[in-house]
Amino acid sequence: MPVITIDLGTMANKEKKGELVQALTEAASTVTQIPAEKFIVFIKEMDRDNIGVGGKLLSDTIK
Repeated sequence: MPVITIDLGTMANKEKKGELVQALTEAASTVTQIPAEKFIVFIKEMDRDNIGVGGKLLSDTIK
């Protein structure tokens, strides 16, 4: 089974996660011609307090 993994900041709600999973699955299925039901999607959420950019925490640079 093909696996899609995406790392991103914390998402606002479950509905948005569902939209993301659907869109990624549809796009990958279209390009690869693998049936959508074969795909597994992992969303790795990273809190802004755990990400550093340019020597600063992302939570301190983006409000």
